[in-house]
Amino acid sequence: MTTPALPALLTPALSDRDAIADALYRGVMAFDTADDALFKSALTEDAVLVLYGTVMEGYDAIYSGCYANIAKMDTNHFLTNMRINITEESKAQVSCSALSQHYRGGEGMKPGSDFLLAGGLYAVELVKDARDGLWKIKHWALKTTWGQGDWGVFGK
Repeated sequence: MTTPALPALLTPALSDRDAIADALYRGVMAFDTADDALFKSALTEDAVLVLYGTVMEGYDAIYSGCYANIAKMDTNHFLTNMRINITEESKAQVSCSALSQHYRGGEGMKPGSDFLLAGGLYAVELVKDARDGLWKIKHWALKTTWGQGDWGVFGK
C-alpha cells in the first residue's frame, strides 16, 4: 500500500535519542507504506538483517530477501518499550518490542482473510551517517516470540 510519508530528515532537527528511534520507525513504516526511499534511508549499505535464523548481508540482500516481499502485503508494524544506549558519538544500540500484523496484499480489509499477528523483540545496532546526518541501522536482529494466525500469508 503506497501512501505519502514524511521525509527521512525531519525538521526541526531531532535529538540523537529521537533520531535513533526514528531510524527504526523509518524502517518499519517503509514496510507498511511500500516506501522504497524511506526504507533505504533507514539502513546502511552494509547492513545485516537476521530474521528467523536467516542472515541477509548488505542492503540489496535485505531489500530482495525481506522488504520487497513484505512491502507487497497489507501490514502494520508497531514498536514499543524502546531502550536506547548511545555507546559512542556515532554508534548506538536499541532493544524494543515489536508487534506486526500481516495480510496478503489487497486482503487486509476483507472479512475472514487469513492473517498473521506476531510479537517479538528487536536488537539493533545503529551508526550515524556522516554524509546525510541520519542514524541508520547497521545490524538488525529480530526474534519472534509468538505468532497467531497463518504463517502461510507469507507464501506466494
